[in-house]
Amino acid sequence: MSGGASKNVILVIVVALIIGGIVYLESQKAGPSSTSGEQGLPETRMPVQGSPEGPAEVLPNKLIETAPTVTSTSAPPKFMPVQEKEGKYARAPELKGIVGYLNAPDGFTLASQRGKVVLVDFWTYSCINCIRTLPHLTAWHDRYADKGLVIVGVHTPEFDFEKDKENVRTAMARHNITYPVVQDNDYATWRAYKNRFWPRKYLVDKDGYIRYDHIGEGGYDETEKMIQELLKEVGKDVTDMGISDVRDTTPSQALTPELYAGYEFAVPRGQNIGNSGGLRSGVEASYTLPTTMRDDIIYLDGRWNSLPDALVSGDGAQMVLRYLASDVNVVLVPPATPVVMQVLLDGQPIPDAFAGSDVIDGGFIVDEARLYNLVHGPYGRHTLTLIPQEDGVELHAFTFG
Repeated sequence: MSGGASKNVILVIVVALIIGGIVYLESQKAGPSSTSGEQGLPETRMPVQGSPEGPAEVLPNKLIETAPTVTSTSAPPKFMPVQEKEGKYARAPELKGIVGYLNAPDGFTLASQRGKVVLVDFWTYSCINCIRTLPHLTAWHDRYADKGLVIVGVHTPEFDFEKDKENVRTAMARHNITYPVVQDNDYATWRAYKNRFWPRKYLVDKDGYIRYDHIGEGGYDETEKMIQELLKEVGKDVTDMGISDVRDTTPSQALTPELYAGYEFAVPRGQNIGNSGGLRSGVEASYTLPTTMRDDIIYLDGRWNSLPDALVSGDGAQMVLRYLASDVNVVLVPPATPVVMQVLLDGQPIPDAFAGSDVIDGGFIVDEARLYNLVHGPYGRHTLTLIPQEDGVELHAFTFG
């Protein structure tokens, strides 16, 4: 092979590795680190390969760096005596600081589920990475609940509006969640588990030991096989059940990264807006679109008020973004009354071939505090424009798929 051809092959391999790394990073999002000295799991409780070093402590709702999706531990021996588990596996910390219970009695505990297999799932309802895991969780609940599996969704909010119990209840109905969910609004259980990621799943065996741990999306077959192994330990015959037929929708192509609008979320991540001068924190200001715009950066036009975790639309507000994806989602909160949002793609009303599930006739109504799907079409680079028809819409984040 000639020297030039060898260089081309090496370049292709390097590009492929970079793209794979980006896809891995997008399969989960990171949240606040655990408080040092907090009682709970030890920092090195599981033999996870590639786990990143923890950052400095930050307050809840301030995002930090992401890390590749990793899973821990191959299937352990069956029917392991308790005395052999002690010292080899960590005991699952109890739920702490819970402020709300849904599909569960007040005071629900993990200890009350001893003798069953428990899947503890850290999630938050506007997180697209979490949303893409929910069909798998609900399928496992349907298949294995009567065989001894208990799924406990630990809802740890990223944004303040996700602390509202009725918002969580509405999201659970939308995603057909009928298993127990507890509200960890103050991050007490999150810290007890030394967790830093949405979503994250822990499988706890009949004796209360963590036997499996998965960060991010994907790994569904492996997780379900581990559920089956642990159910066998409680005497359930699941040998012929096979694996659930639920499609894995984890993105497999390079995407625009998740983009945040609030200055305390965006600026520390290097995601300031592209307008001259950047975000003007804590005040309503007028912005003007530049003549040229770079990829994967939010641009503003008209008046916007910049809050710590959101941008709020004012007079003549528009938002423009050149993205790379098949799907575009946005996390929005309406004012006191619903607001119509116009959607343009490449400067024209979004065509039906690209319209997301929430878009009808080139627009959608912002009537709930949630994630909205704006674009669902062929993968590629396009320019998205959002135009709220009234003031007061809070925009928190864009996510992609």
